[in-house]
Amino acid sequence: MEIQGKKIGFVLTGSFCTFGKVLPKMKELIKKGAEIIPVMSFNSYELDTKFGKAKDFINKIEEMTGNKIINTIIDAEPIGPKKMTDIMIIAPCSGNTMSKLACDIIDTPATMAVKSHLRNNRPLVIAPSTNNGLSGNAENIGKLLNRKNYYFVPFRQDNPITKPRSIVFDAEYIIKTIEYALDGEQISPILI
Repeated sequence: MEIQGKKIGFVLTGSFCTFGKVLPKMKELIKKGAEIIPVMSFNSYELDTKFGKAKDFINKIEEMTGNKIINTIIDAEPIGPKKMTDIMIIAPCSGNTMSKLACDIIDTPATMAVKSHLRNNRPLVIAPSTNNGLSGNAENIGKLLNRKNYYFVPFRQDNPITKPRSIVFDAEYIIKTIEYALDGEQISPILI
């Protein structure tokens, strides 16, 4: 399905090492005619890390999208009732966020944005990035893979030698996964 004219909720959670991969895809979606409604979890909005300062990411995202970042639970709640998004993507989606979604824990702007968006029976795309995807979080990934309206960006082991249980999405599949999800289809293969 066409991306042009779509309102895409773009949620960033605390897998900071992948921000550099997702921001160009956000820009590409805008070039394709999408409106981006940015959302950040508490940690992604507030923490400075070795990958960059939070304020720098915030400024870049708000300048790129022309929209203020949703960064509170209160501001995320109206997404569903106001039908603000046609599709939502969590990129990156940390293991912590996947665990909360699998257990229906709604205690961050990210999880509230997802809950509110899903009430309209619209697609949610997850781009997983977690050091425990093939261990403690594998069960949660399995639960989400089997939920209605959940779609996954293809992912692989991050570094099988030094981080054998870590998984990361392939950013090159973000836009294609969104297109498929808009048509109600899961891109495959999921494991690459």
